[in-house]
Amino acid sequence: MFISNNACSVPTSFWLTGIPGLESRHIWLSIPFGSMYLAAVVGNVTILAVIKVEHSLHQPMYFFLCMLAVIDLVLSTSTIPKLLAIFWFEAHHIGLDACLVQMFFVHCFATVESGIFLAMAFDRYVAICDPLHHTSVLTHAVVGRLGLAALLRGVLYIGPLPLLIRLRLRLYRTQVIAHSYCEHMAVVTVACGDTRINNLYGMGIGFLVLILDSLAIAASYVMIFRAVLGLATPDARLKTLGTCGSHICAILVFYIPIAVSSLTHRFGHRVPPHIHILLANFYLLIPPILNPVVYAVRTKQIRERLLHVIKAGTQPR
Repeated sequence: MFISNNACSVPTSFWLTGIPGLESRHIWLSIPFGSMYLAAVVGNVTILAVIKVEHSLHQPMYFFLCMLAVIDLVLSTSTIPKLLAIFWFEAHHIGLDACLVQMFFVHCFATVESGIFLAMAFDRYVAICDPLHHTSVLTHAVVGRLGLAALLRGVLYIGPLPLLIRLRLRLYRTQVIAHSYCEHMAVVTVACGDTRINNLYGMGIGFLVLILDSLAIAASYVMIFRAVLGLATPDARLKTLGTCGSHICAILVFYIPIAVSSLTHRFGHRVPPHIHILLANFYLLIPPILNPVVYAVRTKQIRERLLHVIKAGTQPR
């Protein structure tokens, strides 16, 4: 329902278009999206189960991996079930408050995930540059505090986004949001009135999270590489760098889709709308799918435990 006020109205709900321009293919798009979501859930739940039962994996790096798995489950679950409901049941409507809650979860947990990658970079730095003190520095309590700090930072950074919309932007030109979920800029774009504060705050948070976190991670790896180059033999260097391989792959899987999606959204004015929306969905799906694969393939303990479970399941009884 809308209360008319000239060209602008007060909404109680919004209409999510799904993938604009591809409405006739929604049922077919549900197949890859549903499959990717299922793969993300199965992969991350498997990682959580393996780390829980394998006591040799109760180490800082794997505790951070558990945090990543939980975050990826939250990120994908906050958007994909609604997207599948649009594809299957034409369930386009979403209440205003539900929209703001979805916005908070998407942006908050993306920020938390960036913070966890930063904490993992610190873990690798201590493990390689100061290995004798790794267990005393990265205790279970410290790992828990780093995870809590990443969560609190996400809440503090992103909490004002939906509040600014709720308090400042009451009128909207349309209730139709040309997106598959309530992304901040997609909602602000259809609002009436002065949106400069909302835009500036959103851009500022993006700078703080993506740019500063990536610079801090890059700085930690510069120091790691310097320490590795000081090792005596090539085999020792390769072995030491191998412990960072999974983390580097996960970082690239996370930051590259976000960077591509953000750049396309802000500067790709000639890019078709459905490409924007597909990229925005992929950056919420690709990390949850690939993170478990990367760590399962590159981490010997996880790989061996998974193979043991698979062999036990296929043996005749």
